[in-house]
Amino acid sequence: MEQAASPARTVILTVDDDPGVSRAVARDLRRRYGASYRIVRAESGASALDALRELKLRGGPVAVIVADYRMPEMNGIEFLEQALDIYPEARRVLLTAYADTNAAIDAINLVDLDHYLLKPWEPPEEKLYPVLDDLLQAWRATDHRAVAVTKVVGHRWSARSSAVRDFLARNQVPYRWYSSEDPEGRRLLCAAGEEGLRLPLVITPDGASLIEPEDRELATRVGLATTPTTDFYDLVVIGGGPAGLGAAVYGASEGLRTVLVERSATGGQAGQSSRIENYLGFPDGVSGAQLTDRARRQAAKFGAEILTAREVTGLEVNGASRVVRFSDGSAVAAHSVILATGVSYRQLDAPRVTELTGCGVFYGSALTEAAACQGHDVYIVGGANSAGQAAIYLSRSAKSVNLLVRKPSLSTSMSHYLIQQVDESPTISVRTNSVVDAAHGAHQLEQITLRDTVTGDTELVDTQWLFVFIGAAPLTDWLEGTVLRDSRGFILTGPDLTADGRPPAGWELDRPPYHLETNVPGVFVAGDARAESAKRVASAVGEGAMAVMLAHRYLEQS
Repeated sequence: MEQAASPARTVILTVDDDPGVSRAVARDLRRRYGASYRIVRAESGASALDALRELKLRGGPVAVIVADYRMPEMNGIEFLEQALDIYPEARRVLLTAYADTNAAIDAINLVDLDHYLLKPWEPPEEKLYPVLDDLLQAWRATDHRAVAVTKVVGHRWSARSSAVRDFLARNQVPYRWYSSEDPEGRRLLCAAGEEGLRLPLVITPDGASLIEPEDRELATRVGLATTPTTDFYDLVVIGGGPAGLGAAVYGASEGLRTVLVERSATGGQAGQSSRIENYLGFPDGVSGAQLTDRARRQAAKFGAEILTAREVTGLEVNGASRVVRFSDGSAVAAHSVILATGVSYRQLDAPRVTELTGCGVFYGSALTEAAACQGHDVYIVGGANSAGQAAIYLSRSAKSVNLLVRKPSLSTSMSHYLIQQVDESPTISVRTNSVVDAAHGAHQLEQITLRDTVTGDTELVDTQWLFVFIGAAPLTDWLEGTVLRDSRGFILTGPDLTADGRPPAGWELDRPPYHLETNVPGVFVAGDARAESAKRVASAVGEGAMAVMLAHRYLEQS
């Protein structure tokens, strides 16, 4: 018989939309585990997620989650994917029919599924209890003490408060948010002696209080690495998006002393995606945060160093070494460098938009701000995949999502599968030939002016939420004078450098530049920063791996 759990009454949660099946599962669980565990039953994925969030807030442990696969609105895999973010340590079981076995097998990779059970599970003594016994024993064998979290006290309409939350979330740092207007927020401000002063206030797990911390200070105080362990490496990777993470994984796994340098958070723009559905091996999609977390852990497993909140400002050639300079004047050198700097969101050029950024106007922050959008009218500017993914994600909780597209249709810029999902969503409206002419609000966004690009008609609409996804510009200005770029700032490599049949100026090697190599030997490019790149996650990861192969070839010949 199962041994007693902790006095806190550890939870086993079961969710099934069929009331009869739901009661039967709960009955069998209570019969075996009711004396030691609290059995929580839900009849939809949404209500089960609400229960998990409430348990999380109260600090209650959850050992096992049993979910039915076939549920309307949110199937069992989709539910477990979201539950994974709330209780990543809980063991996950999918209850499925024989016809859905393939989906259950796919879920093993998608949501780290621990087991799947075929219905019916009778007799439970043979088909249910042995599985649960093993999972509970495995859960008890791990450490489930409460994770010390960083506390952030701020104001909803504070741009820096929003930036701090986004930084912590994207770097997988557990934190808890308190409004400065709530009793607990005021208590924390008073305890820190900062009541009435600048926000945000960040209280680290060791009790230190930080007022409006910059990213590097924040990174250091919450335990992220910001300083290299040595001054020379085989490979420096600049940028932590899919291309950079791919390069770090393959570089370190090939035995190269590798360090990845990221100015903000690993994942890049892809890391902010609510769901990537066209990445090989994930037929049900994967969130950018999950993909980033797995890639980061994989790179670290092979020994790659990952530095966060370090801005690179220069690249120098010093004989056989390539020197990367940071904004604080320090530097690190390597035999080879991979530039995976990616791109940044283009800024919306309209009155008051800059002033209200972070105070209702956001660039790529849909995941961080989604919870606060519940029941509100949301506007998204953009017609490419990132805008479509944000619209799908926000439509789950927002009252309405209005997609503003400059072009006459979505077909020229958005993937077909996303267009279908947008069309099928009852809460998403697509307004083509529409642009934002101005934003309005003294301290927070209150209204926006929309203009029809065909008729010229304007409309003033009320909203507190404007998300902008209008293309991207390469982050390469710091390479001026060192690495050749095209007229838009994208980095030229390989064949683009030898289009006239001659090597680039200053090239001293007998061979032409490799396919992903710049005009500086030993300096390679991968991902969106490369001229004419595919701008897709899969191609970026592939280029990261290919750049490492070419760097190996360069090192062997040097």
